[in-house]
Amino acid sequence: MKNFVSVHDVNDIDSIVAKALAYKKNPFVDKTLGQNKRIGCLFLNPSMRTRLSTQIAAQNLGMEAIIFNVSSEGWALEFEEEAIMSGVTVEHVKDAAPVFGKYFDILAIRTFPSLKNKEDDYSELYIKQFIKYAGIPVVSLESATLHPLQSLTDIVTITETFKETRKPKIVLTWAPHVKPLPQCVGNSFSQWINAWGKADFVITHPEDYDLSEEYTKGATITHNQNEALKDADFVYVKNWSTFKDYGKIYESDPKWMLTNKKLEITNNAKVMHCLPVRRNVELSDEILDGPNSIVTLEASNRVWAAQAVISEILKSNG
Repeated sequence: MKNFVSVHDVNDIDSIVAKALAYKKNPFVDKTLGQNKRIGCLFLNPSMRTRLSTQIAAQNLGMEAIIFNVSSEGWALEFEEEAIMSGVTVEHVKDAAPVFGKYFDILAIRTFPSLKNKEDDYSELYIKQFIKYAGIPVVSLESATLHPLQSLTDIVTITETFKETRKPKIVLTWAPHVKPLPQCVGNSFSQWINAWGKADFVITHPEDYDLSEEYTKGATITHNQNEALKDADFVYVKNWSTFKDYGKIYESDPKWMLTNKKLEITNNAKVMHCLPVRRNVELSDEILDGPNSIVTLEASNRVWAAQAVISEILKSNG
């Protein structure tokens, strides 16, 4: 594995899921694999679980993890080629990234979309420029359109908790929110579940909240939440803003919030969310504090997903 920015960087999803679960059982089995190596974690926007889980994962492998919050601790970076830097940006990624490439063995980067210009966000310029100029493996800690470590974690969690021999029914449901959010998690979860190919996958959302077909192709899509929830084994709850008329909130209907009443038509479904979650807006207290919620387990599994990815990169790149 050279880089990790999407599902396309993984040759075998089941294999890396198994590796993550093996690390969960024995976190320090490869404690010297990353000895005398460093991972630089660059955050262009805030993080909690992603930051801490990646740091712990690297340390479990013997690596030193160095955290750098670019927005508050560093210079404003320019990413456009041939830019005339007479504005607020101070340093070009062409100059910064090669230096990071000398400091670190792996570079992990978290960016965020502007939600203002779809073409700019979906070009993934920021992470592509780091890959182009750093000269070392790059791991996405979330980009403008995808969140691959979260999605790998989600499949790890589903694999760990689903013990039946049949395919699980997995539902991704849109939820209300107080502000426009990116499509990253919805895109990424759809991409990974479709690529995994081991689930009956349904996406449900209000009209006009379609995600890009690039990520959802292969899933069943419905605007009827109850229809989607029927007999579900897992319900993944997430808000996202509009894709076609980019970055908008058309509605925030509280009827889309998941409740125990809605779970009655499922197969006693486990409920997932990437966190952070707006209680009693996206998800009700009764769900989050009840027996169907596996959001804490899901969040804790972030460590093992990150450890599996970093391990694969270390072994592939000597």
